Amino acid sequence: MRNLFDKIPIFTLVLICLTLGLAPFTPEPHVWEKLKMLAVGGLSKPVDMFDLAMHGLPWLLLALKLALPAKKA
Repeated sequence: MRNLFDKIPIFTLVLICLTLGLAPFTPEPHVWEKLKMLAVGGLSKPVDMFDLAMHGLPWLLLALKLALPAKKA
């Protein structure tokens, strides 16, 4: 699994973050709205939790890619 993760280019993860991670863009990015709901304790519906997971996963993967050094073969 780690081998597969190492093969994903950073550019691809950035592109996914800017599209899926921020969509819809107006009135504010969806992931930002869900994070604000999480901060105030308003994230209680399953659909909101799923939304946070879907829009937050690209950001999590990008953070992991930047934090973990690439494994040399």
